[in-house]
Amino acid sequence: MAIIRRWSIARELFVLQVLVVTLLVTAGTVGTVALAAQDAQHAAVEEVTAVAETIARSPLVVTALRADDPTTTLQPYAESVRVATGTDFIVVMAPDRTRYTHPNPSLIEGPFVGSIDAALHGGVVVETTTGSLGRSVRTVVPVRDESGAITGLVSVGITTDEINRRLRHQLPAVLLATVLALALAGLGAWLLSNRLRRQTHGLGPAEMRRMYEYYDAVLHSVREGLLVVDRNGRVALINDEGRRLLGLPDDVPVSGLSLPAEVAELLTAAQPAADVPVLAGDRVLVANQRVTRFEGRTLGTVLTLRDHTELRALAGELDSVRGLTEALRAQAHEAANRLHTVLTMVELGRADEAVRLATAELELAQQLTDQVVGAVAEPALAALLLGKSAQAAERGVELVVDPRSRLDSPRLPSRDLLTVVGNLVDNALEAVAGRPAPRRVTVLITEEPAEVLVRVSDTGPGMTEAEAAAAFRRGWTTKREGRGLGLALVRQVAERHSGTASAASGPAGGAVITVRLPVGAP
Repeated sequence: MAIIRRWSIARELFVLQVLVVTLLVTAGTVGTVALAAQDAQHAAVEEVTAVAETIARSPLVVTALRADDPTTTLQPYAESVRVATGTDFIVVMAPDRTRYTHPNPSLIEGPFVGSIDAALHGGVVVETTTGSLGRSVRTVVPVRDESGAITGLVSVGITTDEINRRLRHQLPAVLLATVLALALAGLGAWLLSNRLRRQTHGLGPAEMRRMYEYYDAVLHSVREGLLVVDRNGRVALINDEGRRLLGLPDDVPVSGLSLPAEVAELLTAAQPAADVPVLAGDRVLVANQRVTRFEGRTLGTVLTLRDHTELRALAGELDSVRGLTEALRAQAHEAANRLHTVLTMVELGRADEAVRLATAELELAQQLTDQVVGAVAEPALAALLLGKSAQAAERGVELVVDPRSRLDSPRLPSRDLLTVVGNLVDNALEAVAGRPAPRRVTVLITEEPAEVLVRVSDTGPGMTEAEAAAAFRRGWTTKREGRGLGLALVRQVAERHSGTASAASGPAGGAVITVRLPVGAP
């Protein structure tokens, strides 16, 4: 048993198939021989019955039975027919069993051994019994004269030894068929075993069971999403974390999964990918894809997914803080320059001009702050706009908050508003940076009874219809160095709130991005 357990599953299957096939072929051979013996018996009965009835109807026999010495005529006739038909004995007898013919002349005129009662009553006797020549299959039929009276009997028989000899002549063909069947079955089992050995890499049942248990445990416990795709692009395996990250139900089989568009696009490409960000519902995932090969054959691809939603959110907040820091630095730098200018003017004795300059700068800064804070009640969003305004000024861009902007009591998460407004303004600033004057970005944020409208327009180069259609797809970007996630995240927020996001060219040039986010009634 210890040796069998170390056998591969291919070898176990081969041995089992050989045993089963051998048993089946042996049983079939025995059955064939038994049927052949039965057929030989029936054939012998039919043969001797036909010969006996032919002899009983012969006019020669009918006439000879009326003669004084029937043996003189019937013995040569019976022997010639026996030799011609291949039977072992032909006995013509009187109704009282007295033999007129026999292969052994010394037994002529002796009594016939066997049943004749049915033949004496006009029937046919068929039996297997032991007679003077040994055990034989025989038949006895009556001989009738012209009036129909029974004047004698004819018995024809074939010994069982002769039947067995005939059967033995058929055995070589049966044995040859048996050997061929075993050889073909063994060859088929060997081919199947070889194929199974290649597919299972020679592993035994216990090894395969352990491998399945280990792999299944790893797949269910790993904290990365895992998708295995075959060479035809069909998903062959997905683990629990992969279903969770992609928002797929647990009760749907692998063949019926509907993958997010960006994940499906990555799998269809079947190309290596490293740290590619993809959007799946309300999650930002980082995907890595590798093509799997074994012994030079491409098996498919393996895709791993890591959840970077929280990391992206923190990175966005960090970018906002960094932007505010840069804005404060720029403002501090500008304030220092203006203060230095005012002090110099005072030293030069131009105090009145210094006061007017300082007052004008203060009014301008306060006006922008009052406008933003008065229009947007959300502190974080107001701080974002002020910070973006400072960034824009540093880059030589004018950031304008549309006077129609009004957001008194936002009923949307602050993080979503920051994502939408921050990404739209960043894209607009990038679009107009380095462009000829005027370089202006206009922001409109207003709250209507059923939705929040965010519209950002710029005086940049604008968009073609094809660019506008692809603007919210992951990977589309106007930045020299970027991954095209900004507008894709905006689209994600819009879809999460059942809203819309659209891009178009403005009537006076530039691009106009409009986002509508439905909200409940106040």
